[in-house]
Amino acid sequence: MSDSLVVCEVDPELKEKLRKFRFRKETDNAAMIMKVDKDRQMVVLEEEFQNISPEELKTELPERQPRFVVYSYKYVHEDGRVSYPLCFIFSSPVGCKPEQQMMYAGSKNRLVQTAELTKVWAGAGLPKARE
Repeated sequence: MSDSLVVCEVDPELKEKLRKFRFRKETDNAAMIMKVDKDRQMVVLEEEFQNISPEELKTELPERQPRFVVYSYKYVHEDGRVSYPLCFIFSSPVGCKPEQQMMYAGSKNRLVQTAELTKVWAGAGLPKARE
């Protein structure tokens, strides 16, 4: 039942940016941080970053507010192959207002579907990128 719950729609401009981000050709680490616009009840782009490490990205997230992140990073496999996974991160730090947590939790599935993402992390931790 929670899969069908939609609290906020995804901003049409954000949909287009997510599509372009998904098919980007650059090989640096990049991120899109998104937030819920409570007044419009819509997920919108807050900020984009190029050449950002997981550690730097973590410092960009608010300490007491949830955020959605789409992160692309260079990953070197044990056999030497290189890939650039596209990861969805849902950050919901301790101390968030319950109303905010509900809005974000109810909007997460729609955003994941819209961005066509398969790697999803919930929490404040970020995946480690290998050099």
